[in-house]
Amino acid sequence: MGSLDFDAEKSSFREFYNENFESLQAALSSFRTLIESLVQAKSDVAVSSVEGRIKDREECISKFTRKYRTALEASKTPYTIRDKITDLIGIRIVCLYEDEVERIKAAILEEFEVIEITDKISQVEGTEGSFGYKGLHIDLKLNETRKGMAEYRLYAEYPFELQIRTVIQDSWSILDHKIKYKKSIPNSLKRRINTLAALFELADREFRAIRDATRIELEQTEEIYPQIEAETKDAEVSASDGGDPEQAVQPGRYAPLNAFFFLRIAQHFFPKFEFESHKVDGFTQEIISLKPNISRGKFNFYLREKFSTIKQYQEEFEKSGERMNPFTMMRHCLYAGDKEVFSAILTDTARDRFDKWLNDQKK
Repeated sequence: MGSLDFDAEKSSFREFYNENFESLQAALSSFRTLIESLVQAKSDVAVSSVEGRIKDREECISKFTRKYRTALEASKTPYTIRDKITDLIGIRIVCLYEDEVERIKAAILEEFEVIEITDKISQVEGTEGSFGYKGLHIDLKLNETRKGMAEYRLYAEYPFELQIRTVIQDSWSILDHKIKYKKSIPNSLKRRINTLAALFELADREFRAIRDATRIELEQTEEIYPQIEAETKDAEVSASDGGDPEQAVQPGRYAPLNAFFFLRIAQHFFPKFEFESHKVDGFTQEIISLKPNISRGKFNFYLREKFSTIKQYQEEFEKSGERMNPFTMMRHCLYAGDKEVFSAILTDTARDRFDKWLNDQKK
């Protein structure tokens, strides 16, 4: 039962908070683990972090005073502070891209009972000339199914607030909270703050656009291996004649090697291997630094021409218990294809060992 006695309600809330703090921490841990597992099950979202906290006791009282006390006492409505603090337990999901916010929201709402949703993204985007913090805040509690589970029974009545925001939105929120006297600063500074907010919003859109464009590039390379094979045949003819097709690179005929073409070629030779994007990017640049005018056809030529030799070497190499991953095998293919150009692509030890094996095969 509530009352209109603020001092009594403060004492009651402090007593509840102190007596239940360990239980609140346990509930936070349980809810956070559940949220993490639900998000991890979504393969189409990239989550940066899932964090949680118990709101400071006195901060809860200050929030109640600021947001609710005046209206409740004016209307003579009895209250308890605890009932109004729905973010006593707070969890924050930080994802990478704007469109992932809604996908995470959909996954979460299937598993919880919604108390209230505050969509600050729609609020800002729906107001012309408005910039500022964007994020999705959802007040939740366990649904009836989970309340009945043994592992959640102790925390069944605890609500919590879930915030879902992008890395950019999270960064803006942190910086925005550090700006002092926002309501009192001159208009010139307010305009500068709005400019910054607009730049943050633009950054969110651009990162998403770059991601989408990268996906399109990857999708477009899925079906081009026959074209690469055609260029490889030209490279074979040139090699047999002692020439180099890269000396006269023609757009559309001898396309230069890039990370997207590298990945498509590498997947042809190693279809079961999961190539990490940063390693693909780094290795591609290393190859280009050694042979700046290398085409995708020429790269494919090196791999196709030397792959069987490197497979034989791999069998011998791995007898000692060591392993050759696809990147190491491609390094050996390149070196075997052009020892002068790609000498530095292997370490001295690896190069000497491989050369010795090659010489032994000639005996």
